Amino acid sequence: MKNLISILTPTFNEEENIEKLISEIETEMLKLSDKYDYEHIVIDNSSTDKTIAILKSIAKKNKKLKIIINSRNFGHIRSPFYGLLQAKGDAVIFMSSDFQDPIDLIPKYIKSWEKGNRITLGQKTKSKEFFLMNIIRRLYYKFLSSISQIQIPLHTTGSGIYDKEIIKYFKLVNDPYPYLRGLVSEFEDNIELIEFEQPKRFRGKTKNNFYTLYDIGILGIVKHSTIPLRLIILIGFLMSLVSFFSAFVYFFMKLLDWNSFQMGIGALVIGMFTLFSFTIMMIGLMGEYILVILSYSKRLPLVIEKERINFDKN
Repeated sequence: MKNLISILTPTFNEEENIEKLISEIETEMLKLSDKYDYEHIVIDNSSTDKTIAILKSIAKKNKKLKIIINSRNFGHIRSPFYGLLQAKGDAVIFMSSDFQDPIDLIPKYIKSWEKGNRITLGQKTKSKEFFLMNIIRRLYYKFLSSISQIQIPLHTTGSGIYDKEIIKYFKLVNDPYPYLRGLVSEFEDNIELIEFEQPKRFRGKTKNNFYTLYDIGILGIVKHSTIPLRLIILIGFLMSLVSFFSAFVYFFMKLLDWNSFQMGIGALVIGMFTLFSFTIMMIGLMGEYILVILSYSKRLPLVIEKERINFDKN
């Protein structure tokens, strides 16, 4: 019996890319049809353009295409992870739907899996995105790696191939907002990396904005590192010592020269603004940790499905 490869691509308003994507994945998998069967799962975040209509039209003819339509947009983190959990393959390939994960990575991923690697991720060596954004991403990856309690692979997005055993571990994770690229490092030290040059988005506009990028960035920090929280405690302690020492010095200087000594307005203003700025920053970062705790306490599902197409009824 042939092994089954599941391919997952999340979508949201990808009407300009989705038909070509499905066709090229089918062409690539037909080259491997002597050894592998495949299913292509598309999980759609309630697109508002023609993406869903195009998917349904293709699914009538192509039964290997399986569609999950979410009841609303559950975001770029929860929806793809939920899609991974629905795959039945012996291995699952996760790829973006905008062609920034090249289709020719599929046979490379499968070859790596055949060698016994349970997790293989695509690693960007270069990117044709805006150079400033590329620099910011690289700096962030290095910063995250330096403060994380686990070794998170640099310049990866979570796209790659996962053995079915890893998917089983994913199903045991009770996390309503999982950070995939960090989560895989919790399960496996030996993560194989396949380098590639990331092309530009094929068509359409990126769905990333400042908020989504901030969301991903801060999630990686608060979920996989306690260093920021401990730095807050340390800085707070040091600042309290500085404040106490300054107050102590001014108090005795005033006692020694009560009439002629005046409190320096400049020193007070600088001290107050310095302390307030650190305090606000610390409260903000602590708030991010509290938000993560709050998301756990809600016990919400990853997504709520509106419709399934071409899945087995059982």
